Amino acid sequence: MNSQVTKITFLFSLVLLVSCQEKPKEGDSFRAEVLSQIEAIQGDVAIAYINLSDPADTLFINAEEEFHAASTMKVPVMIELFKQQEQGKLNLQDSILLKNEFKSIVDSSLYSMDIGDDSDDIIYNKIGTTVALSDLMYSMITVSSNLATNVLIELVGAKNVTATMRDLGADKIQVLRGVEDQKAYDLGLSNSTTAMDLLKIMKAIAEEKAGKKASCDQMISILKDQQFNEIIPAHLPKDLSVAHKTGSITGVHHDAGIVYLPDGKAYVIVLLSKNLQDFDLGTSQLAGISKTIYNHYIEQEK
Repeated sequence: MNSQVTKITFLFSLVLLVSCQEKPKEGDSFRAEVLSQIEAIQGDVAIAYINLSDPADTLFINAEEEFHAASTMKVPVMIELFKQQEQGKLNLQDSILLKNEFKSIVDSSLYSMDIGDDSDDIIYNKIGTTVALSDLMYSMITVSSNLATNVLIELVGAKNVTATMRDLGADKIQVLRGVEDQKAYDLGLSNSTTAMDLLKIMKAIAEEKAGKKASCDQMISILKDQQFNEIIPAHLPKDLSVAHKTGSITGVHHDAGIVYLPDGKAYVIVLLSKNLQDFDLGTSQLAGISKTIYNHYIEQEK
């Protein structure tokens, strides 16, 4: 009899113990799913995500790890251009002589851009003519023009760009130089960023803290015209709009942006990668992570 009572008591205690254990949270399964997708990628990945309607809804994986910024550094340059316009230092409607001659940050020796290494070949036909700063900025973002980028960085100053990023709370991002400065690259002097810093500056644009409202509205409009859409928007519904900037070099593919739903709500997502063994496969896998994050966001909004 006592044995039977003991057994019943034990079973009751076991059931009580199991029932009192904390059930897995939805956020835990979300993180686990993304981690599983990252593990399938042959390379290193960092992710930063925040729901702008619910700042407690976040995901940070390797978000403080440093990556070569590639062309994501063109967003800080755009922010600096609008800042200097607001300060009266320049007017984006003014024109500038388009040249293809730049000084290395190492020793001021001259170098030029190679049309074969640039994603914007049309602009090279305009060398020697005057081009509006706004047009150069648009090309820098939407088709990632390296030539336009170097002209604009020389105009606003790389140090000023980095200082503005510090003002926005981006403590690690470094904009040291323009594109294709081989001497600087050989010495390890490259533009760098973290997923967290890119999230901070994209969030600042979305929340109209990266400049005046009119400036931020224009930045978002330009970013929405992005022509490279292989990562964040690739598997998302077509009724969404994505204000984003990509970046790629050998073994590296990034995308950072603001995803807007039809109801106006939005989230910020940053996907960084390096050491990709298979660039195309890695790109596709990053696009899959973007879809997972979108699915999570939709579940949170229900």
